[in-house]
Amino acid sequence: MSAIIRKIVTVVEETQMEMGRQVSPPTRRAAAIAVIENPFAGKYVEDLSPLIAIGEELGDLLSKRAVAALGIDGAKAQSYGKAAAVGENGELEHAAAILHPKMGAPVRKVLGKGAALIPSSKKRSGPGTTLDIPLGHKDAAFVRSHFDGMEVQINDAPRANEIMVAVAVTDSGRPLPRVGGLTVAEIKGEDGLR
Repeated sequence: MSAIIRKIVTVVEETQMEMGRQVSPPTRRAAAIAVIENPFAGKYVEDLSPLIAIGEELGDLLSKRAVAALGIDGAKAQSYGKAAAVGENGELEHAAAILHPKMGAPVRKVLGKGAALIPSSKKRSGPGTTLDIPLGHKDAAFVRSHFDGMEVQINDAPRANEIMVAVAVTDSGRPLPRVGGLTVAEIKGEDGLR
């Protein structure tokens, strides 16, 4: 089963100034969001494998769109995250089936690596909901400068029988980071933590 996509929205955020200070180079993040039909809306279904396959499909599509929006090679991406919101006739397990079992492998393939877990969030909501996509460094979860998030919203999604699915990538960490911890230069990238 392939995703039945109603719309795709891509958002790029570039921060050039923070608290009156120039951010150079600017920090940039992009999210690609697909609004899809929920094939299991309004009913309990034991076998969620069609949604798992949709997660794999969307992992590839959305990560490619987000990287393209930044105008960088996938290997240059530094952080990533994913999120989903199911409409009122869906259940959180529908979002989990899309986000967890198979979405990560195609995202990592597009980005050329990704030793760390991909941070995620899910919720049930209605049209116009805000989707908070947690972000973390793709190769080392302990890089504090990349503990972040991106907020996205589509005014008419998700409808009751839809799921809104997002993948976000960045080319940097937060603007003007200064809370210490492991730095990008110190990453070993072996265990996903450091």
